[in-house]
Amino acid sequence: MKRKITQNLLAWKNKTHGRMPLLLYGARQVGKTYVIREFGDLHYKKTAYFNLETNLLVAGYFAENIEPERILRFLESESNVRISPGDTLVILDEIQSCPRALTSLKYFRETAPEYHIIGAGSLLGVAINREEHSFPVGNVDSVTMFPLDFEEYLWALGEERLCEEIRRAFGTIEPLPTPLHEKALDLYRRYLIIGGMPRSILEFAESGSLLTVPDVQNKILNDYIADMAKYATNAQSVKIRAAFNSIPVQLAKDNRKFQYKLAQRGGTAAIFGEAIDWLVFAGVALKCQKIEHGLMPVAVYSDLASFKLYMGDVGLLAMKSGISQAVVLSAGEIDNTFLGAISENYVAQALHSKGYGLYYWATDGTAELDFVLQKGGEIIPVEVKTGVRTKSKSLNQFVTKYKPAYSIRVSTKNFGFENGIKSIPLYAVFCV
Repeated sequence: MKRKITQNLLAWKNKTHGRMPLLLYGARQVGKTYVIREFGDLHYKKTAYFNLETNLLVAGYFAENIEPERILRFLESESNVRISPGDTLVILDEIQSCPRALTSLKYFRETAPEYHIIGAGSLLGVAINREEHSFPVGNVDSVTMFPLDFEEYLWALGEERLCEEIRRAFGTIEPLPTPLHEKALDLYRRYLIIGGMPRSILEFAESGSLLTVPDVQNKILNDYIADMAKYATNAQSVKIRAAFNSIPVQLAKDNRKFQYKLAQRGGTAAIFGEAIDWLVFAGVALKCQKIEHGLMPVAVYSDLASFKLYMGDVGLLAMKSGISQAVVLSAGEIDNTFLGAISENYVAQALHSKGYGLYYWATDGTAELDFVLQKGGEIIPVEVKTGVRTKSKSLNQFVTKYKPAYSIRVSTKNFGFENGIKSIPLYAVFCV
């Protein structure tokens, strides 16, 4: 599957000066191992791959002296691969399970910068938060990998031409021809069910059926649960699971602000704060912070006590919620509140993968705007609608109060621009 992150890896490889060891973050099952091994095969003469979670001999070697030359000679012997500067890619996978290997990257940066080393980990964010003394601050480059976005999903299904047409229409804000618009919407609805996990997309591409996709997704969710038990204390893992399991319930409410009592009777921020941080660091949940003012810079107007929690992958949310696939696939206007939550989660996932901070704006019970983006020197309000009925008092209130240069309304409507509002179809959020 073609992935956009490959361009980031190439840019890292081709740095003429200042290149440091690379850390690749990302939730479990987003395709990190496949991408970096393929990258090594395509762009290096040799690849030396080590999984520090399963190869205990290699992991144990880092427990002693972590001087780079000593480590490299051992890795050569273990892999039977000659490790040459510039010609060989060294991959330390699941590096979060070996804090000393993480620390060693500092010394590679200082005394052996000519070697190309990538460390990757499913729970790297969790491990670094837990083992702050091990993190080689200022001595690594880093990049985060996400589930396939809608454009990558279209590439995987052989729809490159449709992607080009969507990008062209976004650039001109001219409507797509109706047949293409309807086709893109149909593919979007399938994406809500399949999501962006490579295994889920591969299952659909090979079988041509949506019926077996939930089986794959359930295995991924089980892996998440196993990680919660493995990389947290027993007490923590109970809270992590409770917070994670409550996400569909949280999003089903009209007010989607995270409510601790929905995770556990009597729940509070003190009880669940660490658990929520774990989910966010692990990449399995996305945190969208409430802001009280639509002003620059957005982050300083955050209400830290109020936030929404989305799933890291919309397909996993659809599966975990138990919503009928037929309801999601329906092209008609259906009065189903949770469809709105799924669309919102999809947009949050798309914006997050583009590097936007996630914020929403709300007043004291009279208005709520789904997302507020800070793009360069502009504040851009974004409203998400499930269907074609797009009237909204909340967006009007925000525009009246803060007078942004333009607004974005995401819905099933075709491209257009009217009254300062860019109409963007749901399938084109990857262009924003």
